[in-house]
Amino acid sequence: MNSQSESSANISADNVAAIEVKDLSFRWDKHQPALTFPDLYLRQGEHLFLHGPSGTGKSTFLSLLAGMFPPATGAINLLGTAIHTMGAGKRDRFRADHIGVIFQQFNLVPYLTAEANVTLPCRLSRRRKASTGRNSAAAAERLLTALAIPESHWKRKVTQLSIGQQQRIAAARALIGAPEIILADEPTSALDSDNRDRFIDLLLTLAEECNTSVLFVSHDRSLAQRFHHQIQLEEVPA
Repeated sequence: MNSQSESSANISADNVAAIEVKDLSFRWDKHQPALTFPDLYLRQGEHLFLHGPSGTGKSTFLSLLAGMFPPATGAINLLGTAIHTMGAGKRDRFRADHIGVIFQQFNLVPYLTAEANVTLPCRLSRRRKASTGRNSAAAAERLLTALAIPESHWKRKVTQLSIGQQQRIAAARALIGAPEIILADEPTSALDSDNRDRFIDLLLTLAEECNTSVLFVSHDRSLAQRFHHQIQLEEVPA
Protein backbone atom coordinates (compact mmCIF):
# COMPACT_ATOMS: atom_id res chain seq x y z
CA MET A 1 0.00 0.00 0.00
CA ASN A 2 1.13 3.52 -0.63
CA SER A 3 -0.51 6.85 0.00
CA GLN A 4 -1.34 9.96 -1.93
CA SER A 5 -1.59 13.10 0.18
CA GLU A 6 -3.96 15.61 -1.37
CA SER A 7 -3.44 18.20 1.36
CA SER A 8 -0.31 17.54 3.32
CA ALA A 9 -0.73 15.97 6.76
CA ASN A 10 3.07 16.02 7.20
CA ILE A 11 3.22 19.45 8.78
CA SER A 12 5.74 20.74 11.25
CA ALA A 13 4.35 22.17 14.46
CA ASP A 14 5.75 23.84 17.54
CA ASN A 15 3.39 21.98 19.87
CA VAL A 16 2.85 18.32 20.67
CA ALA A 17 1.26 16.43 17.80
CA ALA A 18 -2.12 14.82 18.30
CA ILE A 19 -1.11 11.97 15.97
CA GLU A 20 2.39 11.19 14.71
CA VAL A 21 3.05 8.00 12.75
CA LYS A 22 6.32 6.83 11.21
CA ASP A 23 7.33 3.66 9.29
CA LEU A 24 4.15 1.85 10.33
CA SER A 25 3.28 -1.65 9.14
CA PHE A 26 1.07 -4.51 10.27
CA ARG A 27 0.81 -8.16 9.29
CA TRP A 28 -2.25 -10.26 10.13
CA ASP A 29 -0.26 -13.47 9.67
CA LYS A 30 3.02 -14.59 8.19
CA HIS A 31 1.39 -15.90 5.03
CA GLN A 32 -0.01 -12.48 4.02
CA PRO A 33 1.91 -9.45 2.79
CA ALA A 34 2.34 -6.67 5.31
CA LEU A 35 0.10 -3.62 5.21
CA THR A 36 2.16 -0.43 5.23
CA PHE A 37 0.87 2.99 6.14
CA PRO A 38 1.89 6.57 5.38
CA ASP A 39 3.85 8.71 7.80
CA LEU A 40 1.76 11.56 9.11
CA TYR A 41 1.88 14.41 11.58
CA LEU A 42 -1.45 15.91 12.65
CA ARG A 43 -1.56 18.90 14.96
CA GLN A 44 -3.87 19.09 17.91
CA GLY A 45 -7.23 20.44 16.73
CA GLU A 46 -6.72 19.56 13.07
CA HIS A 47 -8.86 17.11 11.10
CA LEU A 48 -7.85 14.47 8.55
CA PHE A 49 -10.07 12.72 6.02
CA LEU A 50 -8.83 9.23 5.04
CA HIS A 51 -10.20 7.40 2.03
CA GLY A 52 -9.28 4.57 -0.33
CA PRO A 53 -10.69 1.38 -1.85
CA SER A 54 -11.57 -1.70 0.19
CA GLY A 55 -8.57 -3.79 1.19
CA THR A 56 -6.14 -0.93 1.67
CA GLY A 57 -6.26 -1.22 5.46
CA LYS A 58 -8.23 1.84 6.53
CA SER A 59 -9.93 0.09 9.47
CA THR A 60 -6.67 -1.63 10.43
CA PHE A 61 -4.93 1.75 10.49
CA LEU A 62 -7.54 3.16 12.88
CA SER A 63 -7.29 0.07 15.09
CA LEU A 64 -3.52 0.53 15.34
CA LEU A 65 -3.96 4.20 16.26
CA ALA A 66 -6.52 3.21 18.88
CA GLY A 67 -4.00 0.81 20.43
CA MET A 68 -6.14 -2.27 19.90
CA PHE A 69 -3.07 -4.17 18.82
CA PRO A 70 0.61 -3.29 18.34
CA PRO A 71 2.20 -2.65 14.92
CA ALA A 72 4.69 -5.02 13.31
CA THR A 73 7.06 -2.10 12.75
CA GLY A 74 7.10 1.62 13.26
CA ALA A 75 6.10 4.21 15.83
CA ILE A 76 2.74 5.66 16.93
CA ASN A 77 2.88 8.75 19.12
CA LEU A 78 -0.41 10.18 20.35
CA LEU A 79 -0.40 13.41 22.37
CA GLY A 80 3.33 12.93 22.93
CA THR A 81 2.91 9.35 24.21
CA ALA A 82 4.56 6.42 22.41
CA ILE A 83 1.68 3.97 22.53
CA HIS A 84 3.54 1.39 20.41
CA THR A 85 5.84 0.76 23.38
CA MET A 86 2.98 0.12 25.83
CA GLY A 87 1.49 -3.18 26.91
CA ALA A 88 -2.13 -3.98 26.13
CA GLY A 89 -3.46 -2.81 29.51
CA LYS A 90 -1.79 0.60 29.29
CA ARG A 91 -2.99 1.04 25.71
CA ASP A 92 -6.55 0.30 26.87
CA ARG A 93 -6.25 2.90 29.65
CA PHE A 94 -4.84 5.51 27.29
CA ARG A 95 -7.68 4.89 24.82
CA ALA A 96 -10.33 5.16 27.54
CA ASP A 97 -8.95 8.49 28.74
CA HIS A 98 -7.98 10.21 25.50
CA ILE A 99 -9.61 8.64 22.42
CA GLY A 100 -13.19 8.45 21.22
CA VAL A 101 -13.67 5.64 18.70
CA ILE A 102 -16.64 5.29 16.38
CA PHE A 103 -16.47 1.68 15.22
CA GLN A 104 -17.75 0.58 11.82
CA GLN A 105 -19.78 -2.15 13.56
CA PHE A 106 -20.85 0.25 16.39
CA ASN A 107 -19.83 -2.13 19.25
CA LEU A 108 -22.71 -0.98 21.43
CA VAL A 109 -23.58 -2.99 24.55
CA PRO A 110 -26.88 -4.65 23.58
CA TYR A 111 -28.38 -4.97 27.07
CA LEU A 112 -27.80 -1.29 27.93
CA THR A 113 -30.06 1.62 27.07
CA ALA A 114 -29.13 4.29 24.57
CA GLU A 115 -28.23 6.71 27.37
CA ALA A 116 -26.21 4.09 29.29
CA ASN A 117 -24.22 3.27 26.17
CA VAL A 118 -23.37 6.95 25.70
CA THR A 119 -22.25 7.40 29.32
CA LEU A 120 -20.17 4.19 29.33
CA PRO A 121 -16.83 6.00 28.70
CA CYS A 122 -17.45 8.12 31.80
CA ARG A 123 -17.72 4.95 33.90
CA LEU A 124 -14.47 3.65 32.45
CA SER A 125 -12.50 6.92 32.69
CA ARG A 126 -12.50 9.40 35.56
CA ARG A 127 -10.90 11.89 33.21
CA ARG A 128 -13.79 11.70 30.71
CA LYS A 129 -16.32 11.91 33.55
CA ALA A 130 -14.63 15.01 34.98
CA SER A 131 -14.79 16.63 31.54
CA THR A 132 -18.60 16.41 31.63
CA GLY A 133 -18.71 18.40 34.88
CA ARG A 134 -19.41 15.04 36.59
CA ASN A 135 -22.95 15.07 35.21
CA SER A 136 -22.48 12.49 32.49
CA ALA A 137 -26.23 11.81 32.10
CA ALA A 138 -26.90 15.46 31.26
CA ALA A 139 -23.97 15.47 28.82
CA ALA A 140 -25.32 12.33 27.16
CA GLU A 141 -28.76 13.86 26.82
CA ARG A 142 -27.33 16.97 25.14
CA LEU A 143 -25.50 14.81 22.62
CA LEU A 144 -28.52 12.58 21.96
CA THR A 145 -30.67 15.67 21.42
CA ALA A 146 -28.11 17.22 19.05
CA LEU A 147 -28.03 13.96 17.06
CA ALA A 148 -31.84 13.87 16.81
CA ILE A 149 -32.45 10.84 19.04
CA PRO A 150 -35.94 11.41 20.54
CA GLU A 151 -36.18 11.58 24.32
CA SER A 152 -38.62 8.66 24.21
CA HIS A 153 -35.73 6.49 22.96
CA TRP A 154 -33.12 7.37 25.60
CA LYS A 155 -34.18 4.63 28.03
CA ARG A 156 -34.71 1.96 25.38
CA LYS A 157 -32.21 -0.82 24.81
CA VAL A 158 -30.17 -0.10 21.72
CA THR A 159 -31.35 -3.34 20.10
CA GLN A 160 -34.84 -1.77 19.91
CA LEU A 161 -33.57 1.14 17.79
CA SER A 162 -32.90 1.48 14.08
CA ILE A 163 -29.44 0.97 12.57
CA GLY A 164 -29.15 4.70 11.86
CA GLN A 165 -30.08 5.53 15.46
CA GLN A 166 -27.55 3.01 16.77
CA GLN A 167 -24.85 4.63 14.65
CA ARG A 168 -25.64 8.06 16.10
CA ILE A 169 -25.57 6.61 19.64
CA ALA A 170 -22.12 5.19 18.88
CA ALA A 171 -21.06 8.66 17.78
CA ALA A 172 -22.40 10.26 20.96
CA ARG A 173 -20.49 7.68 23.03
CA ALA A 174 -17.25 8.64 21.27
CA LEU A 175 -17.85 12.37 21.74
CA ILE A 176 -18.77 12.38 25.43
CA GLY A 177 -16.13 13.69 27.82
CA ALA A 178 -14.27 15.69 25.14
CA PRO A 179 -11.48 13.24 24.23
CA GLU A 180 -8.47 14.85 22.53
CA ILE A 181 -8.67 12.49 19.56
CA ILE A 182 -11.66 11.08 17.66
CA LEU A 183 -11.12 8.08 15.37
CA ALA A 184 -14.17 7.57 13.17
CA ASP A 185 -14.53 4.52 10.91
CA GLU A 186 -17.26 5.10 8.29
CA PRO A 187 -19.41 6.91 10.89
CA THR A 188 -22.05 8.13 8.41
CA SER A 189 -22.54 4.95 6.36
CA ALA A 190 -25.99 4.18 7.82
CA LEU A 191 -27.28 7.77 7.88
CA ASP A 192 -29.47 9.60 5.41
CA SER A 193 -28.19 12.91 4.04
CA ASP A 194 -29.90 15.07 6.68
CA ASN A 195 -28.59 13.05 9.62
CA ARG A 196 -25.19 12.73 7.95
CA ASP A 197 -24.87 16.50 7.66
CA ARG A 198 -26.15 16.99 11.22
CA PHE A 199 -23.59 14.52 12.49
CA ILE A 200 -20.67 16.11 10.61
CA ASP A 201 -21.71 19.57 11.84
CA LEU A 202 -21.88 18.37 15.44
CA LEU A 203 -18.62 16.42 15.26
CA LEU A 204 -16.60 19.28 13.83
CA THR A 205 -18.28 21.95 16.00
CA LEU A 206 -17.50 20.01 19.18
CA ALA A 207 -14.00 19.30 17.90
CA GLU A 208 -13.39 23.02 17.39
CA GLU A 209 -14.75 23.85 20.85
CA CYS A 210 -12.53 21.24 22.55
CA ASN A 211 -9.47 21.48 20.26
CA THR A 212 -10.02 17.83 19.40
CA SER A 213 -8.27 16.19 16.46
CA VAL A 214 -10.41 14.03 14.16
CA LEU A 215 -9.29 11.23 11.86
CA PHE A 216 -12.31 10.36 9.74
CA VAL A 217 -12.49 7.34 7.40
CA SER A 218 -15.16 7.33 4.69
CA HIS A 219 -15.83 6.28 1.12
CA ASP A 220 -17.98 9.43 0.71
CA ARG A 221 -15.55 11.77 -1.04
CA SER A 222 -18.11 14.60 -0.91
CA LEU A 223 -17.29 15.00 2.80
CA ALA A 224 -13.57 15.59 2.25
CA GLN A 225 -13.89 19.35 1.79
CA ARG A 226 -15.04 19.67 5.41
CA PHE A 227 -11.61 18.58 6.72
CA HIS A 228 -8.24 20.33 6.94
CA HIS A 229 -6.32 17.52 5.23
CA GLN A 230 -6.97 14.35 3.28
CA ILE A 231 -4.99 11.23 2.50
CA GLN A 232 -5.83 8.44 0.08
CA LEU A 233 -4.62 4.91 0.74
CA GLU A 234 -3.84 2.97 -2.42
CA GLU A 235 -2.94 -0.65 -3.08
CA VAL A 236 0.53 -1.27 -4.43
CA PRO A 237 0.22 -2.95 -7.85
CA ALA A 238 1.03 -6.66 -7.76
